[in-house]
Amino acid sequence: MDRRTFVKRTSIGSAVLFLSGMDAASIDDEVKLPLPPPIEVREAPLEKRSPLGMPGLYPGRVVELSDPRSIVANRVSQPVVRQMLEQGMKELTGESSVQAAWAKFIAPKDVVGIKINPSGAPACCSSPELVREIVSAVESVGVPTENIVVYDRFGYEMDIGSYHLLMPLGIRLFGVQGDRLDAGGYDPNVYCQADFFGEWETRSYMASIVSSEVDKIINVPTLKDHSASGVTGCLKNLGYGTFNNVARSHRAPYSFTNPLIGVMCSVEPLRSKAVLNIMDGTRMVWHGGPLTQNQDFIYQAGILMVGTDPVAMDTIELEMIEKKRREEGAPSVWDRNAKSITSNGHEFFRDASKNLYYRQPGHIAAAGKLGLGVSDLKQIDHRQVRMG
Repeated sequence: MDRRTFVKRTSIGSAVLFLSGMDAASIDDEVKLPLPPPIEVREAPLEKRSPLGMPGLYPGRVVELSDPRSIVANRVSQPVVRQMLEQGMKELTGESSVQAAWAKFIAPKDVVGIKINPSGAPACCSSPELVREIVSAVESVGVPTENIVVYDRFGYEMDIGSYHLLMPLGIRLFGVQGDRLDAGGYDPNVYCQADFFGEWETRSYMASIVSSEVDKIINVPTLKDHSASGVTGCLKNLGYGTFNNVARSHRAPYSFTNPLIGVMCSVEPLRSKAVLNIMDGTRMVWHGGPLTQNQDFIYQAGILMVGTDPVAMDTIELEMIEKKRREEGAPSVWDRNAKSITSNGHEFFRDASKNLYYRQPGHIAAAGKLGLGVSDLKQIDHRQVRMG
């Protein structure tokens, strides 16, 4: 098998593993959701799993920083974001200097990938101001500029976000591009395979930039809801941003984002290479994600979150979005009322009571059961730092 490992993630018992990761409200008398099919995984062999990989050096720890000055009149302040990031890295690691904090994750010899989330640009995406500060921090520990790559699955979304114009000179920008294997951006030896809805192509391949080019990945997701998965956080930005052919996992009104997101994040070498998560919450999309441009659903929250545990961070993110939706009178992302489902995209983007799918925020807890992090709020070390 070309020295690759071949496993079935659902060999633990698919019904127990994946349904136990879902809130009780997701299995009710109104809607009976279909059970997920088995997912077969072919991953790269590792002599030893990296201690920096998910859940990383600080499992269960999430540092949340808030500063109202970080975004004013919908403009992100890079100097304020720099202060937040520096304080967050020191609080996360316990180091007295910013450079020492970054050196825990990045070495001068590393090729470093910065995984952004440009979906939803220009209204809400990984802020270029934050990405520039991350680039500067990586350079500060001795990584040459040419060894830093800012990337995402779709190059055209990066173009919409103007990243090519807004990144520092010398930084490589890369879009894996399309969904086809022969497009050249994917590794034919690393994939997840499952038949969700009888689709023709049942495999999703890992991006070659992840499997064989970068040594470390800094994940920069946004604080955003998602019509199929409930939230777009650390896990989804890594999993669905790394593999192709992922839209097949949800066909209205049903979604198998739980368990696929967590399974994809558990695949080596993605699991070992993703060493740090920096969530951009300067803007919070509380409805219409991931692509909404409706400013009524985009709250200028002024938040940044830092951590190594993607499950813990997504758990906190989910709580934030749920709280905001309650404040706005919108249904929970766990809602299973058939009357809330619409096939009209225009209605979905304008009405917070409507959705395209029965959302699956249970993918976060399911990822925790795969060993990727802590999903129990009572066990999460949530450190809140107020600035400004």
